Amino acid sequence: MLSSAETPRLLRSPAALTFKCLHTSPILTPASTSPSPSQILTNRKALLSRQTSAVDLAKSLLHRLRRYEPQLSSFLYVSPDDIVLKQAEELDNRIKNNEEVGPLAGVFVGVKDNICTRDMPSTAGSRILENYRPPFDATAVRKLREMGAIVVGKTNMDEFGMGSTTEGSAYQVTANPWDLSRVPGGSSGGSAAAVSARQCMVALGSDTGGSVRQPASFCGVVGLKPTYGRVSRYGLVAYASSLDVIGCFGSSVADAGILLNAISGFDNFDATSSKQEVPDYASQFVPLDYMESKPLKGLRVGVIHETLGNGVDSEVVSSVRSAVSHLEELGCTVSEVSLPSFSLGLPAYYILASSESSSNLSRYDGVRYGNQVFGEELKSLYGDSRAEGLGSEVKMRILMGTYALSAGYYDAYYKRAQQVRTIIRNSFKDALDKNDILISPAAPSVAYKIGEKKNDPLAMYAGDIMTVNVNLAGLPALVLPCGFDGGSAGMPVGIQMIGAAFDEQHNLSRDVRSPCPWVLVENLSFVRERVTES
Repeated sequence: MLSSAETPRLLRSPAALTFKCLHTSPILTPASTSPSPSQILTNRKALLSRQTSAVDLAKSLLHRLRRYEPQLSSFLYVSPDDIVLKQAEELDNRIKNNEEVGPLAGVFVGVKDNICTRDMPSTAGSRILENYRPPFDATAVRKLREMGAIVVGKTNMDEFGMGSTTEGSAYQVTANPWDLSRVPGGSSGGSAAAVSARQCMVALGSDTGGSVRQPASFCGVVGLKPTYGRVSRYGLVAYASSLDVIGCFGSSVADAGILLNAISGFDNFDATSSKQEVPDYASQFVPLDYMESKPLKGLRVGVIHETLGNGVDSEVVSSVRSAVSHLEELGCTVSEVSLPSFSLGLPAYYILASSESSSNLSRYDGVRYGNQVFGEELKSLYGDSRAEGLGSEVKMRILMGTYALSAGYYDAYYKRAQQVRTIIRNSFKDALDKNDILISPAAPSVAYKIGEKKNDPLAMYAGDIMTVNVNLAGLPALVLPCGFDGGSAGMPVGIQMIGAAFDEQHNLSRDVRSPCPWVLVENLSFVRERVTES
């Protein structure tokens, strides 16, 4: 799928970084024609060889983060400089004293705001949790910190993960680094935008119906959704518990794999976490020089027929088909796979997710959780706290879910949606018995304009058609850039690669053993840098 080459980014020139550029065409400059290595591995090597210091890396990153933040609004909270620099200085001292440092030493991480952090606000993008600071770290965050990572801040998101544009945040709207007039996707749009704009090295997001993969496609980065149960959900603010997973963003597959390796594993605090052995994903990475002329020989790839038809932009279809043709050149055996139940996933997903959210969000009543609005009676306290604390999209999904779970409609909606979920899971299993990976676009279109679909929820929901089935089946999926659309904006197009349950290492190893994406990008002249470094 993808080598350790970095993906294209939007980084604008200082002159373009004004509010006027929200409505102007991006400035294009040619990019380097050689692939960039993993940021994690490159920085670790530089630190241990003392070619640079963690303090210098921290200063550079914080400068860049704050420089572009007014235009992007990727972060809801940024760690104070003195705290980040203190952690970096401690790392430098350990290296100076020849002490052992963790595998993520010097890695600066952004964390989606629905993942708990003990020393930072965790609002899930909602006013009802404004100023909430958890007394604990989510298991994924704790593991990152134990391995030496430094959390630089909390990234913006659609409220409680309910949205596909990050316009649903109660605090601010995040812009797409490739074009400031467009959305970064959602609900993990802040994390995707931050990695794309190099405001952090890697980032954590959450994926309930595509909230890691669709923003990765829109922002031109790598997005990895693990198998359900691979990563502990402890400390993740619940939206739909049977669908939620914590996922990874990186500028390369290597970085996404290293991040996944760090946060995976069984957790006593999460009964749904799996005891399956966690492979060393990093050991699967093979240098480009060691590859054969057809490094993917024998890999069976199934292209999902239903994802390349009506409703999908022609530019997206063209980019995906070009990538598939290149996979064939690299030795893959490609066939078309039909999943007749694919179109059923979208309505089933929204019934199940809304039903689970109506239950999960009942705790935010101003008494047990959430900011309280005074009321003379308990009923008015509950009602006013939720009315003022929750946004319109969240309220709508709670109402939809409550309706679907009501006594007269449970069998007609919720039960039937669960039956459809079983059909979808079985259809994926049959297809993956005959293929190693399945391929589809990550989204039916490139990133659209801010405000374009905000008042048309059905159109926004339809954009999730490519991703929700994977969550319903509990499978892992990787999204990476495969081209650009042909419009004046030249927005990234992402390709989605779906694997069997707990087979992330197969996806990642096949991915990095192939130079496919970089060669594809280089040969088809896809790479275009959008920001000139000052």
